[in-house]
Amino acid sequence: MALRSIVYKAVLQVSDMDRQYYAEHPLTIARHPSETEERVMVRVLAFALHAEEHLVFGRGLSADDEADIWSLDLTGAITLWIDVGMPDERLIRKAAGRSDQVVLYLYGRSADVWWTQHKSALAKISNLSVYRFGVEETLALAELAQRTMQVQCTIEDNEIWVTTGDAAVRVERELLQKAR
Repeated sequence: MALRSIVYKAVLQVSDMDRQYYAEHPLTIARHPSETEERVMVRVLAFALHAEEHLVFGRGLSADDEADIWSLDLTGAITLWIDVGMPDERLIRKAAGRSDQVVLYLYGRSADVWWTQHKSALAKISNLSVYRFGVEETLALAELAQRTMQVQCTIEDNEIWVTTGDAAVRVERELLQKAR
């Protein structure tokens, strides 16, 4: 018998002072059976960092041909492709060919090793930006995860505060590669 996804419901309130974007997004997040709560919360954080009207969660781990998060224009063209974790380099190149902009968020204990192994090949992809989150920060985010949650994300000067209830986590993202 196949394992089923676990559904998380979140109301995400984004206050992004850097982009002057303030909105509330009701989210339904399907957690793949092999996915951790840390990855779920990194996806929520990535959504908050790029929040806009057309941004949606893709099927993620369930489909190689979809982003974890993406934005489509009114014609169905992919304007933004966001992946989290350490995807196969081939999939990143494919995404870069299909989308105007690709953003990758690395996290976890082996992120530095993965980046060292792939950075020279990924440097050739002009529409790719790569960021890294700290291990302690993403583990702290995982502790905020609940099946039903209210999440506030405040962004200012590359400093991010994620709050649920009375718990808060400060997160910084480190730019490793900027799209040209």
